[in-house]
Amino acid sequence: MNKFKIFSLALVATTFAKAQDLEPAKKAIDAEQFEKAKSLLKSVIQAKPTNGKAAFLLGNIYLKQNISDSASIYFQKGLSASDGGRFNNIGLGQMDLDANNKAAAQAKFDMVMKELKKKDTEEYVYIARAYMNADKPDYKSAIAVLTKAATANPNDAQVQLALGDAYYGDKNQNDSYIAYRNAYQFDSSLIRAKMQLGVLLKGAKAYTEAVKAYNEVIAINPNYGPVYRELAETYYLWGNNVPKTYEENIKKALGFYEKYMSLTDYSVNSRMRHADFLILAKDYKALEDEANKMKQLDGVNPRIMRYLGYSAYENGNVDVALSSLQNYTANPNNKIIPRDYLYLGQAKIKKGIAADGKVIDPAQLTAGIADLKKAVEMEPLAANELNDIGKKLYDQKAFGAASAVFELAVSNPNSKNYLIDNFYLGNSIYYDNTRKDVVKPDPVALQKADVAFGNVITASPTTQDAYIFRARTNKLLDNDAMISKYYEDYIRVVTEKGAEEVTKNKVKFVEAYNNIGAVYANTDKAKAIEYFNKALELDAANEYAKSSIEQLKKK
Repeated sequence: MNKFKIFSLALVATTFAKAQDLEPAKKAIDAEQFEKAKSLLKSVIQAKPTNGKAAFLLGNIYLKQNISDSASIYFQKGLSASDGGRFNNIGLGQMDLDANNKAAAQAKFDMVMKELKKKDTEEYVYIARAYMNADKPDYKSAIAVLTKAATANPNDAQVQLALGDAYYGDKNQNDSYIAYRNAYQFDSSLIRAKMQLGVLLKGAKAYTEAVKAYNEVIAINPNYGPVYRELAETYYLWGNNVPKTYEENIKKALGFYEKYMSLTDYSVNSRMRHADFLILAKDYKALEDEANKMKQLDGVNPRIMRYLGYSAYENGNVDVALSSLQNYTANPNNKIIPRDYLYLGQAKIKKGIAADGKVIDPAQLTAGIADLKKAVEMEPLAANELNDIGKKLYDQKAFGAASAVFELAVSNPNSKNYLIDNFYLGNSIYYDNTRKDVVKPDPVALQKADVAFGNVITASPTTQDAYIFRARTNKLLDNDAMISKYYEDYIRVVTEKGAEEVTKNKVKFVEAYNNIGAVYANTDKAKAIEYFNKALELDAANEYAKSSIEQLKKK
């Protein structure tokens, strides 16, 4: 018995030592010091190749950094390890989820859960995080797994933290708050749980309260890097949601992100996270600087081409933008996002259109519009970004190109700019068909303009200019009935707004009366003269109205 007891104690001591080996790495992962964590885990694996959990944690970091081939290598190695090898099925399961093979992932997760004892919860947590961290997160499946774990061990702080993340992802603020609060109560050293309470406030746009919550975390541990990233993101959102604070808050956001970087690491992957934030903050000078630093550190990493392309375009170097983004998007192995095509499309359009709006390279212009279309096909919400692109072309008087962009923009009726994009679409087509060099207006395009103005009127019946431009569009279509209808509608809508508004729009009223008079001139002479006289009441010297009345009286 004595020998057995001594052996048992030795086994416990060995198990504790192995667990301790991973604690510094796990702390580094939580602090988002990924390069430090990778180094620690590689040392553990080198010293103890049988440590499958270390291989799993290392593979997970590579997955987080989108380096899937390295992740797979470590998961496969760890799978055959005698100590904690089963964890690696969880990592491989997440890779199956990323490949849209949920059945294969579930089979691997089931294999892991089949071996668990009643009080085991760690594996459940990692399975749930696999669901949450997949390219297409599945928060409901994560909640189902974590609910089992919470039933087995309701006071497990890591289970509660993961539940908080899952509920937050599933847009359940109340249960998320309860889970984060429980996690911090069960383990006050779990500072991430306390930080996440601030994240909930950020999500609710309670920015002042969120900052206060983060400052409480900093008071406990001023060297906890992730809290400064959350501060940066909070100030960024604050600036965007309260425009008058934008300059001040973006400056704070960038400062806090620099602080975050200083407390994590300056590896290429960390710099990429920084670059992604600089894109959000629209600090393209800093982005270009960061991209060039990354290029010095790792000249072959393809994502650097993305950052060089974005920053070069925004900083006025279209040729560098074009070559960088063509290089990046040409490789099917690169993870291309809609923004890549948005920037590539803009670069091509810029090469295709001169500063005065004239088309100088039709092929580049066509290719650029096609790239913008790819972006919207990949993600319909990319249509939100097209308003600024279209307006720049509109201001250049490149109306044909602008109409092509706005036509893409209105393809998503849920776009936040849907109403104004329809108005710009109609106007772009109208002005493109009234150019001096147009021999014959394009009836197909003009019908699209008519529909676009109709969409504006349906959504906002008091938008007066939509009526007058719809009338003008129908005039180009020689549609007499609709000409008079929409001019009449214009007069009605403006009149309902009061005498002051009518006075401000006197010239347009004269236009409306003259055009309605011209329509009636062929069918109702008295009615036509009535409208021409209305025009003369506002503009006694109007030659068109006077000459039209004279001609009608001679008939």
